[in-house]
Amino acid sequence: MILGIIITPIYIIQKTSNTNLEKDGFNIKQETSNLDNDNKNSSEYVSSKIEPVFSYSPIPDNIRSKMIGLSMPKSEPISFDSLSYLKLSYYDFDGNTHIGEMVVNKDIASDVVDAFKEVYYKKYPIEKIRLIDEYNADDELSMADNNTSSFAYRKIKGTNVISNHGKGLAIDINPLQNPHVVGNTANPKKGSDYIDRSNIRKGMIIEGDYLYNAFTHRGFSWGGHWKNPDYQHFEKKL
Repeated sequence: MILGIIITPIYIIQKTSNTNLEKDGFNIKQETSNLDNDNKNSSEYVSSKIEPVFSYSPIPDNIRSKMIGLSMPKSEPISFDSLSYLKLSYYDFDGNTHIGEMVVNKDIASDVVDAFKEVYYKKYPIEKIRLIDEYNADDELSMADNNTSSFAYRKIKGTNVISNHGKGLAIDINPLQNPHVVGNTANPKKGSDYIDRSNIRKGMIIEGDYLYNAFTHRGFSWGGHWKNPDYQHFEKKL
């Protein structure tokens, strides 16, 4: 059974025909109404009810198939049973709403869903939320596309220790605006314009902002506090 939280609908007025629509994962119910009070040059407008989605569940079979050989090695060193599949509504940088996908450790799934629900209420901008498998599980490609993601099995470079991303315990959010900075070098490279954290712009995570608070209040630590700050990174130790 899928566990989830549905929050208050948003209503949008748009001009269209009286049909059922489905877009970006939203189920849209339509009701036509005549808004021309004097019955001259009458037009029909549609009130579309969009229900944001915040849910977590065991990994569906189709998502497992997508992950195998990419974010999950064929040997399955991490059990799928230890992971959860999330569907998360979010606002993009233009104020449009979407539903994204994410895989995290099942022990933090509820906290992650609640954190993203909280920032959704605040209309905090997130560029996109896609499974890293859409980028062939290549973290560099995912970051360069400013993708927010979590699980991808890997070990810490130069060790045999599984990284927190490899356990689904870490999340990278808006990597372009929040790069990992070592000296004067940013990763992703396109994030070099955001090394200066005093010039605050849309999508940047700043200590004390809505997104920072949503995660740290739920026990996550922020990579922005590291010696070599990783501003995109939140993780939780179990």
